[in-house]
Amino acid sequence: MASASKNLSAYDEKSIPSAEEMSFGIIVSEWNADITHALYDGCYDTLVKHGAKPDAIHTVQVPGAFELPSAAKMVAAYHNPDAVICIGCVIKGETKHDEYINNAVATGLANLGMALGKPIIYGVLTPNDEEQAKDRAGGKHGNKGVEAAVTALRMAGLRKELSKGSKRPLGFN
Repeated sequence: MASASKNLSAYDEKSIPSAEEMSFGIIVSEWNADITHALYDGCYDTLVKHGAKPDAIHTVQVPGAFELPSAAKMVAAYHNPDAVICIGCVIKGETKHDEYINNAVATGLANLGMALGKPIIYGVLTPNDEEQAKDRAGGKHGNKGVEAAVTALRMAGLRKELSKGSKRPLGFN
């Protein structure tokens, strides 16, 4: 789906489960802090909007995106949240450094989620330039932090429903 003319952060608020009884970990990369902090604000505000209690949101900062998987594992072990959201921004440079970092982070987070059986959410921007990053951190294409929070809410809700032994189709609106 092309994002050229869309606010990708629009969602059906009625389809989101309540976060009143949920807890979350948010890991934020300090690299490209102006972008990642805007993503964090969108993420945090969305969780609270849907009922998450501020003291049930555990936030830590790490130096860069590469550190997101190990910090996510630590937060998952220490706080046992219903979902962990990882926020970062790796802007393409003159070398292939971004490709190596992005691949390592995506693979690490996917493997961690499968190993833990817990939602580990990839909220990492991989833009070609700073303008694209800004467009996705509260700019014309919305805020990917909001999208990461919505994904965490839906996946944590799905996990809770499955733990109850639900027999109805899950995830359909």
